[in-house]
Amino acid sequence: MNITGGIILFAVLWFLTFLMILPIRHVSQAEAGEVVPGTPASAPANAQIGRKARITTLIAAVLWVLLAWAILFGGFTIHSVDWFGKLPPETPPAASN
Repeated sequence: MNITGGIILFAVLWFLTFLMILPIRHVSQAEAGEVVPGTPASAPANAQIGRKARITTLIAAVLWVLLAWAILFGGFTIHSVDWFGKLPPETPPAASN
């Protein structure tokens, strides 16, 4: 995995984690009893985006380290997820003389 691949992996993990964390402890304005005029009643009363972003960054960093380790040292390749056998067989690297 190169630098670009590592950054993309982290970004994907971060956004997936953020979208899972976002609805946790969601309190709508209707539930809080304070609907701001011009907003839907289902809008969050206190979204705590900064706190959720920090939690997301921590979780994504841990997941990234685990996945990066599996890719770099654990022998995890694209052929590991080729469940339907669509990829050509792996060829060993050519020996350099």
